[in-house]
Amino acid sequence: MPADSEPVHRKILELIEANQAYHCTLRLVFLRNCGGLWEGPPVGRSTDLVALTADSKHWGSSVKLACVPQARHAASPFAGAKILSWAMNLTWLESAQARGFDEVILLNERGEVAECTSANIFVANGGQVWTPPLSSGCLPGITRELLLNEIQVPGIQVAEKVLFPADLEGADEVFVTSTTRNLLPVAEIEGQRTGRSERSLEALRAAFGDYLERYIAAHGLALAQKQKGSK
Repeated sequence: MPADSEPVHRKILELIEANQAYHCTLRLVFLRNCGGLWEGPPVGRSTDLVALTADSKHWGSSVKLACVPQARHAASPFAGAKILSWAMNLTWLESAQARGFDEVILLNERGEVAECTSANIFVANGGQVWTPPLSSGCLPGITRELLLNEIQVPGIQVAEKVLFPADLEGADEVFVTSTTRNLLPVAEIEGQRTGRSERSLEALRAAFGDYLERYIAAHGLALAQKQKGSK
């Protein structure tokens, strides 16, 4: 991994400028240049970094979810690791989309709700909002982390709790979160309509939007000052 993050930061900004990708999705991929059967010729670098930009996807106003059992191994030492070996997730996702769904709820070996293929999942009953704990096998998503520890809404408490499909079916609200989706309501699960309100979702969504505006304003100002000072 690069020892100094500043050259990486500078190159990413150059890429964004070159692609005019000011409102985009950006992916970083680290490639290991040594070790393994298919190691290439020496290049003098232990790793390479590849950055790619793409237009942000429009996810629509809500999602319809399918459900897949035995899709996460919560006891695995790799549970919670975000890796690019996405073949299983992609297979489940394509199968669900062929049936008319948008995403997939992945259950672990105990039948607990873990996450979706590329999103965390939340349920709400009144002012109580829950999401599966990391011990259920989900990824520690950034939006999930913010809702648990940074976003404060009076009358709403967000916490971790082991969830089962029945908890989603009987909840007042179900929604998914990710960096590109923010907070997105779930309209149905396996053809069954879900949720009877969006009270907590709307309150959290508004607070999350305010948080993003403050974050972007603060970091944008700091970045502009930094760039000005380097000239």
